[in-house]
Amino acid sequence: MKLKLASISIILAASAVSSVAVARDNIWIVGSSTVYPFATVVAEKFGKETTFKTPSIESTGSGGGLKMFCEGVGENTPDITNSSRRIKSSEVELCAKNGITEIIEVKVGYDGIALANTKKAVRFELTRKDIFLALAKQVPTEKEGELIENPYITWNEVNPSLPNQKIEVLGPPPTSGTRDAFVELAMEGGCKKIAWIAELKKTDSSKYKAICHGIREDGHFIEAGENDNLIVNKLEANPNALGIFGFSFLDQNAEKVQGSLIDGAAPTFDSIADGEYVVSRPLYFYVKKAHLNVIPGISEYLATFTDKKAMGEEGYLTDKGMIPLPASEFKKVQNAVKNRTNLTL
Repeated sequence: MKLKLASISIILAASAVSSVAVARDNIWIVGSSTVYPFATVVAEKFGKETTFKTPSIESTGSGGGLKMFCEGVGENTPDITNSSRRIKSSEVELCAKNGITEIIEVKVGYDGIALANTKKAVRFELTRKDIFLALAKQVPTEKEGELIENPYITWNEVNPSLPNQKIEVLGPPPTSGTRDAFVELAMEGGCKKIAWIAELKKTDSSKYKAICHGIREDGHFIEAGENDNLIVNKLEANPNALGIFGFSFLDQNAEKVQGSLIDGAAPTFDSIADGEYVVSRPLYFYVKKAHLNVIPGISEYLATFTDKKAMGEEGYLTDKGMIPLPASEFKKVQNAVKNRTNLTL
């Protein structure tokens, strides 16, 4: 019996050592569907040009990726998460609660958010106020301080200069960073054009946010998931519909879809780079410092992504539609990565 117990103990001990020694040998990345194509290009290049395996990348949406990222430290959690918005303080707190106290933030470039339709239809010319009135859950009446459930069915009811066609917008789900940014930049941007609502930001910020960020749920805004290809297919099938996605995806499908003008500017590489196109945002990814010396290749992946050949003004990511950082900002990012600088909000 003693011999059997000893043998079992040896087997269990060997098993435990084995499970610790066999760590994951490839980088695991989750997060934004907008950053996904850029990260995929870098990952494929990294896999071909280094001795490390090509990283595994999942398109989960920014919110979904950050939730997974913040679950804890260990090989059963992602090493990196991509995000089309900056990490929130609540997400930093969740990470810290689960033992993730050191995070490297990498801003990779800029992207515009397009409100696009098929090239078979007439291009829309919208203002941010038009977008808010078309998609908000509640809209103001002529009486100051009064709100009603959104009654607008067609675009010309919002603005007589717009087409007499049903408001039908395909957009991302709440877990998407693209949706967060669209709500903040386009809808809130239009919402605060209404003076009494703009004043609420100073006196009742919660009510202000509820009004400006609330999206209608009566079928005129349709959640179409994180798959931008699916949205493009639906736009081609329905000439009356518009869809929300990043400029990079618009650029890749330029033969099929066209971006609406917003406040007089079309979503183009130049208009986003110089700030003329107002519905634009920075893109990021976040790295767990605790994984740097455990999972092979993370440091080298960081170096590959932040090299000027990738992220620079003439880097290969610009060919995919990413708007590069200004030179001074790019240098700061490179220094932060080189020095493993901890995230601060």
